[in-house]
Amino acid sequence: MKKTVFILVFLVLFLSIEIYSQDKKDQTQIKPALVIIDIQNAYIGMVPEREKEVAFYFINNLIGLFRSSGFPIIRIYHHDKENGPHPGTEQFEFPSSVLVKPEDAKVIKTYGNGFTKTDLDKVIKEKGSNTLFMCGLSAVGCVLATWVGAKDHDYKAFMVKDAIMSHNSDYTNNVEAMFDAVGYDVVKLILENSKK
Repeated sequence: MKKTVFILVFLVLFLSIEIYSQDKKDQTQIKPALVIIDIQNAYIGMVPEREKEVAFYFINNLIGLFRSSGFPIIRIYHHDKENGPHPGTEQFEFPSSVLVKPEDAKVIKTYGNGFTKTDLDKVIKEKGSNTLFMCGLSAVGCVLATWVGAKDHDYKAFMVKDAIMSHNSDYTNNVEAMFDAVGYDVVKLILENSKK
């Protein structure tokens, strides 16, 4: 009888430790998602041409990297009900040179912060992500506001260097420096070491 009780106690303790360890592991495991913000035709014209070329190059490489690694891509679009751009118009869409697909998650926002009064948090949770890599427009506006929103929702959030842009390249560079934007190679390394 004592031997049976001892074995049961041992099994309960062992299973408790195993469950606790798994819970801790799940909390610390990086589960990335790429968040592409507001690179809509209506706004892209305000970006200096060279900055736009560099950002599109890196954004498309990030899309390819996330897609080939099996991690989610989330598109965020801005819509101002009075001034547009309005869904269904060419001005609302991303340029055709950006390699997003219709099956990539899509969120429409009406505030700078992509989390404000949208289902972005729900979409991220449904995708199983806890770490967000942000790119797009504008480094000093909606990207920054959504980065703050991500932190407020307890996500690990990073802006990706050379994949964010604004109307002023100096402003973009300052945001990248102030908020420790990570480079493409760092994102690639993290994805290579993350489990789907």
